[in-house]
Amino acid sequence: MATAQSHTSMADALLAEFEMQAPVTRKFLERLPEDKLTWKPHEKSMTAGQLAYHLATVPGGIARFVKNNPGQTSGFVFPQPASRQEILEKLDESIATVRELLPTYDDKAMMETWRLLAGDKEVMAIPRVAFLRNIMLNHWYQHCGQFSVYLRLLNVPVPASWGPSADEPSSM
Repeated sequence: MATAQSHTSMADALLAEFEMQAPVTRKFLERLPEDKLTWKPHEKSMTAGQLAYHLATVPGGIARFVKNNPGQTSGFVFPQPASRQEILEKLDESIATVRELLPTYDDKAMMETWRLLAGDKEVMAIPRVAFLRNIMLNHWYQHCGQFSVYLRLLNVPVPASWGPSADEPSSM
């Protein structure tokens, strides 16, 4: 007797991973002291608020950005948020955007060559899924690690993520 095999789409796999990371990112952002939004560890660094805002907005912004093929580079702007609440609201919006847009890509759309242009010059041509993996997720993780260093330098307890931190046991 033949059995039907279920197939997890690429979008569903990315979404499942995203859903595991979103609450971890929220824990980090919730720790940012309100009075440290403009603090930065070095003159060339983003402020803690700018980095937190970036962390909050990357996933939804990238999910929206890859709808256009080709995408066009633009100058990156790192807004200075006025409050931690503004950052958390942006995270909620970003999560909602990913949940809305990611499932709209079938595997064919995920494997489509997605192109990034700088003016008329092509600077990247990779499968859409690779861009989402590298920028929506890997880039996001890298900045979460960066943000954990900001918290440490501010003497704020760093939350556990996939394992324990020096301040908290793992919840796994």
